[in-house]
Amino acid sequence: MASDKAAKRARFEAVFPRIADECLAYLEENSMPKEAVEWFKKNLYYNTPGGKLNRGLSVVDTVEIVKGSALTEQEYEKAAILGWCIELLQAYFLVADDMMDQSVTRRGQPCWYKVKEVGNIAINDSFMLEAAIYHLLKLHFRQEKYYVDLLELFHEVTFQTELGQLIDLITADEHVVDLSKFSLEKHRLIVVYKTAYYSFYLPVALAMHMAGITDLALYKAALDVLLPLGEYFQVQDDYLDAFGAPETIGKIGTDILDNKCSWCICTALNVATPEQRKLLDDNYGRKDAAAEARVKELYKTLDIEGKFKAYEADAHARIVKIIDQVDESKGLKREVFHSFLGKVFGRTK
Repeated sequence: MASDKAAKRARFEAVFPRIADECLAYLEENSMPKEAVEWFKKNLYYNTPGGKLNRGLSVVDTVEIVKGSALTEQEYEKAAILGWCIELLQAYFLVADDMMDQSVTRRGQPCWYKVKEVGNIAINDSFMLEAAIYHLLKLHFRQEKYYVDLLELFHEVTFQTELGQLIDLITADEHVVDLSKFSLEKHRLIVVYKTAYYSFYLPVALAMHMAGITDLALYKAALDVLLPLGEYFQVQDDYLDAFGAPETIGKIGTDILDNKCSWCICTALNVATPEQRKLLDDNYGRKDAAAEARVKELYKTLDIEGKFKAYEADAHARIVKIIDQVDESKGLKREVFHSFLGKVFGRTK
């Protein structure tokens, strides 16, 4: 199983150098100087291929499930290019996000803007990563009848993600702690718009367009499953940040220190007594390990872990029920959603 997963990833990764070359060729065709071409190449390779690649690989997996058989070489290549377009979108978001958050590391290396000589040039570099998406779509899909659908989908999901980022930035200012801005409804808005649309809906919708699915009701059905699934994924992420062991989740949780509008704090605020609320106001979002420990102790007192387990069981049951209602007679298969749910449910990192 592990070797099969590694082989799938290796095949997907093998497509990247070709699309990177196609993006760089555009600069060369426009007589850009050698140092600009080299800079863009470094930007592409530093920021795009290094992550888990789940979003990109999901496009390939979904096309294969909908088709019901192995993809031809040409079909695989098209699906992989769409997958890499999502990874470029992710790279664009992360380069910009790291600057907004003043983060130091990403994927075990310095954030792009922290690399020597990059600095604020990273702002333009993020724009170029996004522009590369539309260059590749034009190159490979302009002749397809669903080309405009792809363009509209990328534009709309990008806008939705930026709306989620805006709500996050104005709700959870790292330097001005105001817990009165936090609520479970605000949290849901942030995670649906900032994460669920581009991480869950976008890969499936791209695969559906490529597979020739045109019934708008099926795209609505996909949204009905994937937005709650994306919300559950982020709630799970928030829970792991507070309760997961660093050696298991692969990172040290910082949501409390960073004043994040997390599911855990929003749930705690809902049930806290006035005294407990004061403790949260005094300690949440402080760059202080002792303050963080006091918040975590209160999470234990309020049984946030138990409340998460109850939420998880309810979310799983709700999502399975929605999946069971998907009409398979018009080309969309429930297996697409069961596959996503299987990857997400009960994960420990």
